[in-house]
Amino acid sequence: MTPDSFKPKHFKWQFENGVARITLDHAERKNPLTFQSYAELRDTFRDLVYAKDVKVVIFGSNDGNFCSGGDVHDIIAPLIKMDMPALLDFTRMTGDLVKAMRACPQPIIAAVDGISVGAGAIISMASDIRYATRDAKTAFLFNRVGLAGCDMGACAILPRIIGQGRASELLFFGRSFNAEEGLAWGFFNQVLPSTRELDDHAMKMARKLAAGPTFANGITKNQLNMEWNMSLDTAIEAEAQAQAICMQTKDFERAYEAFVAKEKPVFEGD
Repeated sequence: MTPDSFKPKHFKWQFENGVARITLDHAERKNPLTFQSYAELRDTFRDLVYAKDVKVVIFGSNDGNFCSGGDVHDIIAPLIKMDMPALLDFTRMTGDLVKAMRACPQPIIAAVDGISVGAGAIISMASDIRYATRDAKTAFLFNRVGLAGCDMGACAILPRIIGQGRASELLFFGRSFNAEEGLAWGFFNQVLPSTRELDDHAMKMARKLAAGPTFANGITKNQLNMEWNMSLDTAIEAEAQAQAICMQTKDFERAYEAFVAKEKPVFEGD
């Protein structure tokens, strides 16, 4: 991937100064996902592992909405006609998007405005940091369309963010929650008054991350993922090894030299 010239077919991409911004298309339908956009997003996040120029990703909203989930006509209707092997291919493909988001080293900031439901809620859940406007309306609504709440990692990730009881309520009933509830539960990191302030804040924080020790940030994300399945002793040993790796970077040396010189360190990600 060459971030400056990358031109995806099924979503929008902007890149500047280490920050990539992804938004879904078709604002007139509140930015649904299609078979094609699922697959292209999955492949893009996989490729970001090797895109060293990309330091941070913002998954943003488009024209007042984040994502309305799987497109009713382009996805739901064809699924009704598929046999089990084809359905399993689809559900594994959608899950692979979450795997790719969690596996890429770049921090992902979700900037959620308006509707964020179904797979749209999953995308914000799978991000590392979530900001929202007061108008954000989020729902893991799979139960309301006759499906289980265990979709794309929801039963694994959501309880870790908001707790087992709250996650159970949302996944059993498929009810929506507003931005203030999401903030109180820890789903959202911050709620902003308007779309403009949301976009400005997300970009401000993305630039701050991009200016930081990005190699070390990637290690932090890796350990946050890997330590879900570790004992405390194993996690502490893994962190000891990870930190020793970071201590070999030039950024660690730059931080020391800047401290001695009473200057602000300038990190370069190596």
